[in-house]
Amino acid sequence: MEYQALYRKYRPQRFDEVVGQDHVTHTLGREVVDGKIAHAYLFAGPRGTGKTTSARLLAKALNCVNRTTEAEPCNACDSCIDIAAGTSLDVIELDAASHNKVDDIREMRINVSTVAAGENARRVYILDEAHMLSRAAGNALLKTLEEPPSHVVFVLATTEPYKLLDTIRSRAQRFDFHPVAHDVLADYLADIARREGFEADSSALAAVATHARGSVRDAMSLLAVSYTHL
Repeated sequence: MEYQALYRKYRPQRFDEVVGQDHVTHTLGREVVDGKIAHAYLFAGPRGTGKTTSARLLAKALNCVNRTTEAEPCNACDSCIDIAAGTSLDVIELDAASHNKVDDIREMRINVSTVAAGENARRVYILDEAHMLSRAAGNALLKTLEEPPSHVVFVLATTEPYKLLDTIRSRAQRFDFHPVAHDVLADYLADIARREGFEADSSALAAVATHARGSVRDAMSLLAVSYTHL
């Protein structure tokens, strides 16, 4: 069987599986339930804290045909399966590090005007490392953020929100992702170790959590490396 990195294998598929960001996931879930979705979100915070994952979960919840009353996706319908597999036509992920020019944003603006693939579906654009947009590209994006189609939602994820244009920040609902607390991260690693069949010493897990500095992704990578070399 092909090896799969732990952070990919255990990527959260529900809001309640996201580690240490309850202030974000609870609010997003409530907005989905109440139908009060913003047209643009800004997810800001350190790397590996769940920004892109939460954006995908938001897309899932918005498009799931059998979501729970707490806005949790069913993970069984066609939309949930396609989004989890990265094949959904209604979730478009762009890396601003390589799509940071005006032409890239103009192409996106053309696609924004098209109808979502599923009936009553929301098309979610996830722009990672959004702070790397050039100023010209940022201004081009601003025009779309000001008057997006009703079926479109933008999620801008960034580790450096202060580099974004003030006008972009002002048009997005901001959520700040925090480094995961040491004890929370250590407990999560212990759970992953049990599920993987590791003999995990609590002091070793605490050391991994310390070195990860609040990043779940880094912690998972360190855990895998540590136990691969035992």
